[in-house]
Amino acid sequence: MKLLVLGSGMMGSAAAYDMASQDNVASVTLADSDLKRAKEVAARVNHITGEKKVRAVGVDASKEKEAARLMKGHDGVLSAVPYFLNLGLARAAITVGSNFADLGGNNTVVRQELALAKQAEKKNVGLAPDCGLSPGMASILGGELVRKLNGRADALKLYVGGLPENPKPPFHYQLVFSVEGLINEFVEPARVLRKGKLTIIEPLTEPEEFHIEGFPPLVAFQTSGGTSTMPETFEGRVGECFEKTLRYPGHYDMLCELKDLGLFSKEKIRVDGAEVSPRAVLSKIFEGKFAGKGPDVTIMRIEAHESIKAPGVRGLLGGKLKGRVASYTMVDHYDAKTDMSSMMRTTAFPASIVLQMMCSGAIEKRGAVLQERDVPAEAFLKEVERRGIKIAYRME
Repeated sequence: MKLLVLGSGMMGSAAAYDMASQDNVASVTLADSDLKRAKEVAARVNHITGEKKVRAVGVDASKEKEAARLMKGHDGVLSAVPYFLNLGLARAAITVGSNFADLGGNNTVVRQELALAKQAEKKNVGLAPDCGLSPGMASILGGELVRKLNGRADALKLYVGGLPENPKPPFHYQLVFSVEGLINEFVEPARVLRKGKLTIIEPLTEPEEFHIEGFPPLVAFQTSGGTSTMPETFEGRVGECFEKTLRYPGHYDMLCELKDLGLFSKEKIRVDGAEVSPRAVLSKIFEGKFAGKGPDVTIMRIEAHESIKAPGVRGLLGGKLKGRVASYTMVDHYDAKTDMSSMMRTTAFPASIVLQMMCSGAIEKRGAVLQERDVPAEAFLKEVERRGIKIAYRME
């Protein structure tokens, strides 16, 4: 198959590496507005893989027609550019008949993409937004846990975090993906299920202590985007469904203070005669202060709590949890061999896998491809583990 990756940043470079490493991928086009960077990444990937499958080209992904011309002749396209470009890119992919996947990052944009489902189905195109770590891999595994509990659950809890292996004060964090996507998680409302119904709540709320072996107590808190389409998929069948981000305690406190100060706002203010938005300034500060090359670790735990209907037994729909708990747990680390962060591996590899599954026919669905519903979890897990990402399943 012939594949195209748009964006040669951290996630795009990792996706290109994964694709080029597969025997059934004949070629990979790596496109970026910064052609020099794309060429450097392509050369590095070709060197690491020992193949010459990756070629670099220049493209302005904000220009839909230009993107569509580049997409022609490719079986699948993965967008690893900022989320606000994904709607136009999805339209371009449908126009030329290429399967399309992206890393998501914004609830509104994802729903605009999914509104194109009928057009995509008519063109025999699979359209899969939100294909990264969470949403993405976490959604696939969450859907599988609910199926293992016969399609109903009192609760589906997702805890996910990308963290520095050796946190340093005062920030206890280092940037592991797009700063725009990061800030968006702290600004937009979170979509969750409460008592089986879709509910909208504020981000950076409902903190709880999270424990996992080998780490100090972490803070888990609500953020935007992680549940993706799961609330609609599981409404009426799952009592509570949420995704919480994991951070070291000091970092969480700092985020709350920045929000209270209004520094996440896009509303422009006048400073020394110029109009600037606090968010734009904060983005630049984050890029500088949170930059780091230290090893990182990605933690993910997905839990599904069984729903029991019996006299005197209540679940989250009406009280205390009872019954079995099914879970997936992952602790993934920086890979020194490829000099690839854990967040790159656990975000880009799943997206690459889903796109390849659509192109190969392992995912037969066309039109809207929802992670928790349409991706065959067993086959997906085999591919993930073949890439060295270990995920432990438990039923208790």
